[in-house]
Order: sequence, then C-alpha cells, then structure tokens
Amino acid sequence: MRHGNSTRKFGREKTQRHALMRSLARNLIRDSRIRTTVAKAKELRPYVEKLVTKAKINTVASRRTINSRLQGVTETKKLFDVVAPKYTERKGGYIRIIRLGNRDLDGSPMALIEFV
Repeated sequence: MRHGNSTRKFGREKTQRHALMRSLARNLIRDSRIRTTVAKAKELRPYVEKLVTKAKINTVASRRTINSRLQGVTETKKLFDVVAPKYTERKGGYIRIIRLGNRDLDGSPMALIEFV
C-alpha cells in the first residue's frame, strides 16, 4: 500500500529521480519556461519554489545549499541575481503550470511550467 508516500517514482531509481528533478530545475531557471509532462511539472513546482524561497535570503550559506542542489554555477547565479529579486515581496506561488494538449506520440498530458 502507498499510504503516506506522496512522491512520484516515474519508473526510476532514487538517484535517477534526483538527477531528473535537478535537470528540470536547471532548465527552468535557465529558460524561465519549459514544456514537460503534467506529472513532472507537478513534482517540479515545490522543488523550485523551495529553491526560490531559499534564494531570497541571499547569504553565502543559502548560495552553497542551492548550488549543491542544482549543481550548476550559472543557474545558481541567475537564480540569485535575476529570479529571486523579482519575488522579494511575494510570499509564495512563484511558478505557474499551464496544461497543454496530449503528446501525439504516446498521448501523455503535457504542460508548460513557467515563472509567474
């Protein structure tokens, strides 16, 4: 039974799931909008929103924490210099998910995830 297990597995092992979330987060920060499946977008939203909330503090410790999560120096720099200052007055809800149609190849529901 899956009582209390809220994370999606995506048919991957733990390390592969973490690499997937890291890659999606880096692409979202770099491009400010990406197209992915609805399930991945729903799983990515809290991951990135926690990073943005942490980046609003702008200390050396928060910079190191986010860099260890993203493992990308350029994305970390953009998150602190461009993305986080836009949301200093906002309490949360930095990300919007827009549902698109189904993918032609396999029919999976697609979504556009972007910063508000």
